Amino acid sequence: MDSTKRFSNRVADYVKYRPHYPTAIITFLQDSYQLTTDKLIADIGAGTGISTQLFLNAGYQAIAVEPNAEMREKSIDLLGRYPNFTATDGTAEATGLNTESVDAIIAGQAFHWFNAKNAREEFKHILKPDGIVALIWNERKTASAFEQDYDQLIITHGQDYVKVGHRNIDYDNIGSFYDPEPFELKVFENKQVFDFEGLKGRLLSSSYMPTKDQPGYGPMINDLQELFNRYQQDGVITINYDTKVYVGRL
Repeated sequence: MDSTKRFSNRVADYVKYRPHYPTAIITFLQDSYQLTTDKLIADIGAGTGISTQLFLNAGYQAIAVEPNAEMREKSIDLLGRYPNFTATDGTAEATGLNTESVDAIIAGQAFHWFNAKNAREEFKHILKPDGIVALIWNERKTASAFEQDYDQLIITHGQDYVKVGHRNIDYDNIGSFYDPEPFELKVFENKQVFDFEGLKGRLLSSSYMPTKDQPGYGPMINDLQELFNRYQQDGVITINYDTKVYVGRL
């Protein structure tokens, strides 16, 4: 399936149930990489603008580059009130942005969809000298019994979860993207607390899970209900994340 179209039928769940990012990321980039608020940010594979909004709220000017029309239009709906926000149709490999036009590139929950080699060349083209690239993921923890069983549910019912989830986001592949330049990994704590409807929405926001009109949806939801009933406390369940931020120059 064309990766730029995978989320077209999941926009509402994506907006409502996907985790946001810790504001501590901004402080880290400001303190360690001098990313002052006069810098222009390009959010590549911006989706509905979750990562873009993190920077807009901190006072940055941000361009959201997103090839999926439904997600891009939703980002405009949600973020159009920010005077320093623009959205444009483009991919990581062909952003449409001008040469040396941006101070920093971010990619939130998106780099694993890119052609890394071609994206690297495009990023070098659009970045100003000494510009930085920050690749960001909310990575679900799998330490507790619930987290392990939830991950197994996704493996059991997901259509291509293993391929999508582990394609090119391990440490060595990230290193190959930045090579020969050094890069840094910083990890932040993050979490979401859900009732059952929220947990279902979070599950359905992932592109590899069956939708209501696809085979396997009913058994998946039944298993999710059983999982929630087994582990819920006071009617809610917690999903914990490591928010990983890889930062370097190209």
